[in-house]
Amino acid sequence: MVREHFGVLPTGEVVERVTLSGGGLTAKVLTYGAVIQDLRLEGHQPALVLGFETLQPYLDHSPYFGATPGRCSNRIGDGRFTIDGVPHQLERNERGVTHLHGGSDGLAVRNWEIVDLGADFVVLRITDPAGRAGYPGTCRVTVRYSLSHSGRLNVIYESTTDAATLCNICQHSYFNLDGRDDALDHVISIAADHYLPVDSRLIPTGEIRPVDGTVFDLRQPTPMHVQKSGEKIAYDHNFCLSSERTGLRSVARVASAHSGISLEVRTTEPGVQFYSGVMIAPMPVAGLDGRIYGPFSGFCLETQVWPDAINHAGFPNAVLRPGEVLRQETDYVFSRG
Repeated sequence: MVREHFGVLPTGEVVERVTLSGGGLTAKVLTYGAVIQDLRLEGHQPALVLGFETLQPYLDHSPYFGATPGRCSNRIGDGRFTIDGVPHQLERNERGVTHLHGGSDGLAVRNWEIVDLGADFVVLRITDPAGRAGYPGTCRVTVRYSLSHSGRLNVIYESTTDAATLCNICQHSYFNLDGRDDALDHVISIAADHYLPVDSRLIPTGEIRPVDGTVFDLRQPTPMHVQKSGEKIAYDHNFCLSSERTGLRSVARVASAHSGISLEVRTTEPGVQFYSGVMIAPMPVAGLDGRIYGPFSGFCLETQVWPDAINHAGFPNAVLRPGEVLRQETDYVFSRG
């Protein structure tokens, strides 16, 4: 385990980096945004995630590489919701229309505190004050990253609040299992019978649609470069795993034939947002291993409550209340063959 200085934010806050090792994995974690900056599997040279070598590109260019969005990840239509009859208006930080990933100063771009640390784990904590971005209640969030068993990155988020509020934390790493320019040759399967169609703002329409006969039927291994009418499918959709949280279970698999590396995702969460990385802008600076990132350079599997759940009857609960502990757990398990 190594703990070191990584950079200084414009606020003067010092960003630290810790290096963890265990189960054949090495992970580098930043206090800034609780970012997983780098992740490597023993015997496989390219990084398994997209990231930067220094702090400034995260401030200037990162589309949430490795970050922890919150207090409510994903999108909320018009930034509006009502809890217990009280309406709330959040910051509309995406094109002035939607609320995305907790706002422009959300948990993904703030400095967390290290509260526990060992050779193969780190625990970070942050307090999100009442009123920030329009959220009611003060929310306290911890994340525990640990490396255990063979190739397993375990992520546990725990959140509490002093007033009823929205809360939905997720891990936003972009994965690439072979280090090639894009991940479109990766083969993916997701154990979901339904998905959420979206409108032009990428907000769910409210329909819970069967995947049968659509390009969203990923129940069998499918290349990410699947096309419709000659165009690559720009996946940025929630796949419906269940109507509520459950025990930890396997929900997705991705494999690269080029490297022989595979990823299994296990989670307690009712949904997984599969984002194929179509909106990654070509980067003016190099990322890890000197790579220049662009569209489809990596993919995300964000385990979470369904997006805009508060505004749709029949969607899973996204409200956290005083006295409750919201516990969200996900395993990312890497292997060869």
